[in-house]
Amino acid sequence: MPSNPSAEHPTAELDARYSSALNPRPGAADVVATDWSDARRLLRTAEICWAITVRPDGRLHVTPVIATWHDGAAYFSTGPGEQKARNLARNGHCALLTGTNSLTEGLDVVVEGTARRVEDAAALEEVIGAFEAKYGAHITSADGTFHGMSDAMRKGDDLVFGVVPGTAYGFGRDGGVYTHTRWTF
Repeated sequence: MPSNPSAEHPTAELDARYSSALNPRPGAADVVATDWSDARRLLRTAEICWAITVRPDGRLHVTPVIATWHDGAAYFSTGPGEQKARNLARNGHCALLTGTNSLTEGLDVVVEGTARRVEDAAALEEVIGAFEAKYGAHITSADGTFHGMSDAMRKGDDLVFGVVPGTAYGFGRDGGVYTHTRWTF
C-alpha cells in the first residue's frame, strides 16, 4: 500500500449545525474545527477500534479490532475466513472508528474509506513493525495476547487491510463545548 501524504494534511471543516458554534456558552472561546493531528494521535494510541464492513445483503457488520495508523492509512487484520474478510472481498467500503464513551469529554474519530489488502512484502513488514511498536508485548512476548500475529500476517493466515481515508469525522467534547469536524482528503 503506497504512502498517502494527503492523509497528513486534509481540509478541515467545522459543521456548526452539530457544534457549540450555534449555541456558544458565554465567555467560551471560539469553537473551531478539531485539528487533524488530534485525530491522528487518537488513531495512533487507541488500543481498540471498531471496523464496520458491508455484508453481501447490505447489512452492516461491526466488530472490535486492534488497529494502527501508519504512513497515512489505518490498518487492521482479520483471518481469511472471518466475516470482515468475506465482506471486504466483495465490497471494500468500510469505516474504522474509535473514541470515548463520555458525554462531556473526549474525541471520537470515524475514518471512512476503501480497505485494500496489503500484499507487498516490504509494505507488510512496515505495517507489522507499526503493530509491534504500538502493541509491544501484546504481540512480541510469548505471553502476549496476540503473540504469533506477526508471523500469521507474514504467512497470510491473518490478512492485513489498509484504509486510506476518503473522509473522516471528529466529534469532540470538552467541558460542554462540542465540535463536529469533517476532514476531506
